[in-house]
Amino acid sequence: MQYNAKEHTFEISIRIFTDDFEKALSAAANTRVNLDAPGDKNDPLIEKYIHAHFSYVNPQKQTKSVKYIGHEVEADANWLYLEMPYTEPFRGGLLKQNALMELFDDQVNMVNVQYQGQKKTFVFRKNQPVQDISFD
Repeated sequence: MQYNAKEHTFEISIRIFTDDFEKALSAAANTRVNLDAPGDKNDPLIEKYIHAHFSYVNPQKQTKSVKYIGHEVEADANWLYLEMPYTEPFRGGLLKQNALMELFDDQVNMVNVQYQGQKKTFVFRKNQPVQDISFD
């Protein structure tokens, strides 16, 4: 998650291994999903999955909208691109990042948050899928 001050938005990129992601999407859709298939026919499925597993609530308890931009395949992984408009000063909040945790008990998701020259890394596990991502 990197803050773009000019656009007042967090630009979010998520790297996820293709084979694991295909398993998760296939389970969610109840059908075999192949992410190497040409075209963007999987985008609605990816968008639905990522909205279910990635969300942010600001300190005022408002869930911020996260817009799915798209994805691309890179070797054995997929990059998912999201944007989250954020006009107020960033004071932390609660971030949920539990992708793949429904499949793997030992899944670990790392999120790097960059805001105005500061960078912090947060680690999400099955027993801790939501973190307070403040910079205090």
